[in-house]
This record gives sequence, C-alpha cells and structure tokens, in this order.
Amino acid sequence: MKKIVTSLVAAFLVLAAFTGCQKKQAGLKLELYYYKQENQEGLKNIIKAFEKANPGITISPLIIPNDADAQMSARAAQGALPDILQMQSYSRVKEYASKGFLVDLTEKDCMKDVLPIALPAVTYNDKQYAMPMDYAGIGIIYNKDIFEKCGLEAPQTYRDLVKACAVLTENNYVPFAALLKENWSVGHFITMVHTALLQEKGISAEEFVNKMNEGKGSYGDVDTSMLFSILDFYKANMNSNAAEMDGGAQQQSFAKGEAAMMVQGLWAYIDAMKLNPNLNAGFIPFPVYNDASMNKMYADVDSTFGISSQSSPEKQAAAIKFLEFLASEEGSKLWVSEYKLTHSFKGGDFASLGTPYADLMNSVAERGANPWAFSQYPSDVFEIACKNGAQQYMMGKIAADDVIKSIDEKWAASTTK
Repeated sequence: MKKIVTSLVAAFLVLAAFTGCQKKQAGLKLELYYYKQENQEGLKNIIKAFEKANPGITISPLIIPNDADAQMSARAAQGALPDILQMQSYSRVKEYASKGFLVDLTEKDCMKDVLPIALPAVTYNDKQYAMPMDYAGIGIIYNKDIFEKCGLEAPQTYRDLVKACAVLTENNYVPFAALLKENWSVGHFITMVHTALLQEKGISAEEFVNKMNEGKGSYGDVDTSMLFSILDFYKANMNSNAAEMDGGAQQQSFAKGEAAMMVQGLWAYIDAMKLNPNLNAGFIPFPVYNDASMNKMYADVDSTFGISSQSSPEKQAAAIKFLEFLASEEGSKLWVSEYKLTHSFKGGDFASLGTPYADLMNSVAERGANPWAFSQYPSDVFEIACKNGAQQYMMGKIAADDVIKSIDEKWAASTTK
C-alpha cells in the first residue's frame, strides 16, 4: 500500500510540474517597442496573427511618442530593455550592438531571405544585429491631376522644378504642403539635399560619415550656397502659415488639393489616401541637379527589428519566432497589407500599395539611390543639430553658417564621448 501511495504522489508531482510548465509557457509575454506610428492598428493585426499561430506567446506593443531615445537609454541602463526593439537603421543598430544590447541574428533563419542591399543597414563588425524591415524613400509626392490641369510633367531637373512651382503658383496652387511646426521633416530635407550634393564632390555618404567621425571633415564640405538656396526655395513655395503646420496639416493641404506636392516619405502618402481615397499621386526624387541622371531617390532601409540581449533565453527564443514570422511569406504579406509598407525580403509584391511605391522601386532600379545618410550620423547630430538647425534656419532664427557650425560641433562632441 505504501508503495502505491508513493507512486501516486510521484505521479501527481510529475503532473503538477508538467502543468506548471504549461502555465509558464502560456504566460510568456513579450514587450515590443516601436516608433513608427503610421498604422498602429496594422501592427496590432500582425501581432494577433502571430499569437494565433504561436499559442503560448503574447506580445504587448509599446509606443513612446516623445523622447523615446532617452527612455530607451534609461531602460537599457537598468537592464530592462523591451524584448523586441524596432530601431532606425544604421546608427541606432550600431550603437546598441556596440554596447552589447542586441542578440546576433547573423545565422538566424529570419535573415535568409533578406535582400543583400538591406544588410549594411543592420551590420556591425561584419555581423547582423537586427532584421531590416521596410525599404522606404523620401522624395516628392505629387498630385498627378493637378499637374495635368496645369500642363506640367513630373520635374526631372531642378530647373524643371523651379518652372513647375511658378506655374502652380500662377494657377493658385501651393507648390509644397508645409511642415515646419515639427522639426523632423526638415531634418530629413537638409540631409537629403546634403547627401545629393556629395555626388558632385565625388564623395560617398559612407566616406563622408567616416571622415566626420575621424574629425577630418565638415558639414560644409559640400556646396553650402546651393544647399541653403534650395532650403530657401523650398520655404518660399510653401503655405503662408508654414510655421503653424504639423504633419497632419501637411497631409490635409495635399489631400484636399490645396498643395500640389509634399516632400515626404511614402508613409505620408498612406495617411493622405485615408483623407482622400481618390488621390491620384506619383513619386519622384527631389531634383537637386539639372542633370536628371544625378537626381536619385533618397531611399534606404527605414525600420529594423532587434532582440534585446537583456531578455531571458526563453523570451529571446520567443522573440526570434516573431522575427521569423515577419520574414515568412504570411508575415511579409501581412506587413504589406496591414502595415502598408514595403519590406526588405526577396520576392515582395507591393502593387497593392499604389503607384507611388512602384515609382519608388522603378526609380531605384533605373538610377540607384542615395542612402539615408542621416541614419549613419551619430544620433545627437541628427536628432538635435540637423533637425533643430534646419527648422530654426527655415524660421529665420539662425544663419546658414550657424547651422554648419552647430552640426560640426555636435558631431565632434558625439565622437569623443
């Protein structure tokens, strides 16, 4: 009898332990930090699909709309980074990888179908520490119907653009929908033009960044008179209340046909389409030169997903499953249909996203692209000196030389920390 009782107790303990493990697995909850706010419901739908395919794992999305860098740095110092991190490409990935915050994904299955062109954006010391997701472009989104009414074709050169703006103004259209209330868009703009101007100097974006990191260069190594004259031209062709316009106001102006163009990434096209589903738009590079062949899309990997090395091994394994899901055929299709963005995997079909996305891919295939150099700048340089400097210049608060000086000083300080 004693043996029977002992056996029953042992069996019960085994069953209890097994049940406990099941409960522990069922309760495995991951935190996913993301910064792209364009389609939050779309991301939630992707997470729901993953959770349905992976019972026992739940993902809690975390958005930090303001001062995210500082909050993430504070959490990293506490050893409490979110399990899955959406990061901007290049500098953010390299910064976190160099500090040991990220899991090496080089040999993981989620990286097998990544396009080779996307790998530099997530590489540090010849290893990949994040999975590249959307390949995006910044350029001119233009209203095809307005251009047709005004007898205009899409500008291929700077001269064409100047002429187009004059004709649009004569026909009572605002050439460019403005966005000066927030600093990020003009931060993109100044770095886009600056990167394009490197071409005539025969300097690649990577060479320029390396030179700056070594303390041997200046942001003024390009034709600064052209750089700031283009900023002046851009402002002169905006809405009269440009200083009061944020991203939503910019999209409203473009979507309702008040403005004929907006300099933006295609994330803004998605939002404009929500306001005006009948919008007929195209997408072209911002033409800096009068030689059309030199005018290229400002295009590169935008967002990436990495896994925190501060998470437990169980959570890291579960997080890798989420990345594998995103990289799968089902996940990549959901990224397009739900999140409304391109991805960086082979065999992508983006026809459902609309003509501007086809314009982006066709332009890159035909002329190549200028990389998103700002993603390779030290974080403080872009976040503070470029964004604030460009905005304050456009507002008439500081001079061009002060913008260059501020960027150079911030870059020097960032590389000597």
